[in-house]
Amino acid sequence: MNQHTVIGLDLAKSSNAVVALSAQGRELWRKTLTRSKLLPFLAQQQPCLIALEACSGAHHVARQLQQQGHQVVLYPPAHVKAYLRGQKNDYNDALALAEAAQHGRIRPVAVKTVEQQDALLIVQQRRQLKEEQTRLGNRIRALLAERGVVLPQGVAALRRGIPRILEDAENGLSITARQLLERVYQRYLVLLDELAWYDTQLQCHAREDATCRRLCEMPGMGPIVASVLQGWMGDGRQFARGRDASAALGLVPKQYSTGGRDVLLGISKRGDRYVRSQVVNGAQAVLRCAEGKEDTLSRWVMRLKARAGHNKTVIALANKLVRIAWVIVARGERYRPQPIGCHG
Repeated sequence: MNQHTVIGLDLAKSSNAVVALSAQGRELWRKTLTRSKLLPFLAQQQPCLIALEACSGAHHVARQLQQQGHQVVLYPPAHVKAYLRGQKNDYNDALALAEAAQHGRIRPVAVKTVEQQDALLIVQQRRQLKEEQTRLGNRIRALLAERGVVLPQGVAALRRGIPRILEDAENGLSITARQLLERVYQRYLVLLDELAWYDTQLQCHAREDATCRRLCEMPGMGPIVASVLQGWMGDGRQFARGRDASAALGLVPKQYSTGGRDVLLGISKRGDRYVRSQVVNGAQAVLRCAEGKEDTLSRWVMRLKARAGHNKTVIALANKLVRIAWVIVARGERYRPQPIGCHG
């Protein structure tokens, strides 16, 4: 492999900018290639380091480049932006990627396998359906509130309440409102059926995938949270330690320090907000059930809750869960609860 040449590749639908730099940072060549000519051209190059943004289609292209013998790194677009000089265009974007790869300070995104992308696709589609179900449920409640009918929150309340409201002839709903409510409610039921299918798929994936099975042995990790966290983390090798994983997910304090004076604020909220919210939900479930338990983790969170309060304890526990999950994913270990007395 040519250790001295770095290629920056700015992907697009049809026009792809490619820039090659020498070890000294000198531009060797630049080209614009269509998608059909891109891979054949790169296959003719001596194997080297190729940098891409982690955008749509990047994992597919990265796998094909790896098969050609190249070393491929994917970088988060927001982090590459700091290397952009001059005006934004395709060549400058590709040049920024190449310089970022030479600098080597940005933590890359792990190249996902086809199986990992399939599992992540299920998670993403479920997330969109869940958001749509929440919006539609709120719309139904708003429609009823306009007519003086108030329903409590929750899916179960809607499923119990809507049929009763439709059958009640004395609640003042007009024929038009009843017809509209019936149609919206049927669409809501279809969404719930779709969500149930996706939940079943995630449960099957959690049973069949060895890493997901190990993650589900952790407290606060069910099939959904485990699949979401695994899809985000990949093989975990882009992180040197579990602390880096929790920091990348935004579960550490935000710093505003200068002149030797350290100021720590709330959590940084970096990384994927959805993944962070799922891990926090898992931590809340652990804390909710911790009272009265005698295991080490439950005792630790109860002591921390008494000292720091509920919200800070949830975030601290979420941080710990991500660090434990990294050990399980990156090192292939299993969750081993510590004996009483070993926790800090």
